[in-house]
Amino acid sequence: MASNIVPTSDLEPGGAAPSGFERDRAAGSLGGVVRGYLDRLRGGDLGALPAVLGIVVLTLLFYALRPETFLTPLNITNLIIQAAPITLLAMGLVWVLLLGDIDLSAGVVSGVCAAVMAQLLAQQGAPWWVAVLAALVTGAVIGLFTGTLVALIGIPSFVVTLALFLAFQGVTLRIIGQGGTVPIRDETIRGLTNSYIPVGAGWALAAAVIAAYAVLQLNRWRTQRSKGLDSQPLVVVVARIVLIAVIVLVLTAILNADRALSRAVDLKGIPYAIPVVIVLLLVLTFLLGRTTFGRHVYAVGGNSEAARRAGISVTRIRIMVFMLASSMAAVSGLVAAARLSSVTPGSGGGNTLLYAVGAAVIGGTSLFGGRGRIRDAVLGGLVIAIIDNGLGLLQVSAYLNYIITGGVLLLAASVDALARRRAAAGKS
Repeated sequence: MASNIVPTSDLEPGGAAPSGFERDRAAGSLGGVVRGYLDRLRGGDLGALPAVLGIVVLTLLFYALRPETFLTPLNITNLIIQAAPITLLAMGLVWVLLLGDIDLSAGVVSGVCAAVMAQLLAQQGAPWWVAVLAALVTGAVIGLFTGTLVALIGIPSFVVTLALFLAFQGVTLRIIGQGGTVPIRDETIRGLTNSYIPVGAGWALAAAVIAAYAVLQLNRWRTQRSKGLDSQPLVVVVARIVLIAVIVLVLTAILNADRALSRAVDLKGIPYAIPVVIVLLLVLTFLLGRTTFGRHVYAVGGNSEAARRAGISVTRIRIMVFMLASSMAAVSGLVAAARLSSVTPGSGGGNTLLYAVGAAVIGGTSLFGGRGRIRDAVLGGLVIAIIDNGLGLLQVSAYLNYIITGGVLLLAASVDALARRRAAAGKS
């Protein structure tokens, strides 16, 4: 039976409960939005704030240390291309982390899928689209296998994916061969990171992205208002649109600038890898935030037993998530292969997985499940890429690069743990 008792926190100073209209008006005002955001911060919900602050601070730091190189169009383009494979891999890992699971094999899975594509191109002479499709199917099948072991048999994801991390390194070695390297000569594949959208088309794409974002935001605000739902003030919505527009236009201007070191070479335009990342970001964001499947993922990650009792097929959700994560690993492997124009037995190994997990966690996805967004992978991927790129420009020793990157990941995990503790204390 529903209770009609009004919580004391909702009472006005005089003791009378405020009307629903007054509460909605307070929440829908600019001051209410600010107070609500500050309350979430005090409650431990930091969201993307640490990642955004990290991007700003690191950019200012490396610009101060290397003002002649760090913010040049050439270096920014290299930084973004460098971030693309890690970001794509992290987009898949966000789904796994939302369940409270982990996929330690994601990096080497990207290497296996890239090896399948490379061998089909080099040895079988397959068309590029056949090779790409085969790589994606390979990723999905691997994810189905992994998810089945975790969800149906009940083996902890840490154990399963650690075993597969070792096994798939052997698979890549078998496909490529000991000490071998398979070059990527297909111009379509190489063009993902080595070809650029013409300047005019790049500006048109930027305008289309801004217009689409504005229409979606304004339509959402109008729908909420027409149905009497809580909505942010129009000034906040417009400010968000303006901010995104400024970021898109500035980035487009930088990428469309001539960044060639020689006047004899014309090197300008947006790399094709960027639209790939943007499209996948939009699709996965919609899937996670606007579909039943996405809501079920959050529910399973928050409390799997409660989700099961609510009628959600926890087994099916977990299998589908691992399939999605491995498919994104395949996409990451293809972009990494295009960037390096080759695939080796070590592709996807080394620090690939650690950087991707770090990107997701630094961006704001919780290691404990139930909290995170796809954008976290993009923000965290930029933080990782800025650190790697900036330290490279400073010619820092490799051991310091590892130590600093590990320290940033540890800091992000600590912030996540403290935020969860504070949120739990606030509910008690």
